[in-house]
Amino acid sequence: MGDLAKIGIVTVSDRASRGEYEDLGGPALQGWFENNLSSTWEPVARVIADDQSGIEETLRELSDQEGCCLIVTTGGTGPALRDVTPEATEAVCEKMMPGFGELMRQISLQYVPTAILSRQTAGIRGNSLIVNLPGKPSAIAETLDELFPAIPYCIDLIEGAYLESETVKIFRPKKK
Repeated sequence: MGDLAKIGIVTVSDRASRGEYEDLGGPALQGWFENNLSSTWEPVARVIADDQSGIEETLRELSDQEGCCLIVTTGGTGPALRDVTPEATEAVCEKMMPGFGELMRQISLQYVPTAILSRQTAGIRGNSLIVNLPGKPSAIAETLDELFPAIPYCIDLIEGAYLESETVKIFRPKKK
């Protein structure tokens, strides 16, 4: 099974961070990983406000101090004025991975026409892959079911922890 993988789970929500609203996205993310990862892993969860500098600080902490191989965010990717998760992600990443956002919108368009309003993105900071996921629990599962097959190999390429699943068919090219 290998080393312990740390996965950062970040809920970006003004109301949830103030305790006015129950965080449903973070627990949905954690549940998805509990149900689908066979690797040894540990969640590092945060609930923070829609504040760009605070989001950047949290992403840097989870990558640089906590050593998370994967950091998933939920919330803050729409067109509203307070939605700044993609900007924070872009600010802390060395490389952007636009294919993730393209696929996430494609998946969501099967369910809602407003998926075109999503600005979800992904990028790499050091040995961490950061992915901005939808906020709705059902959309989180729909998206991860199709997105996750590529995530472990991406993490392999950036020398992060080795992720395995018995429920999701992970794609890793055959070694020659």
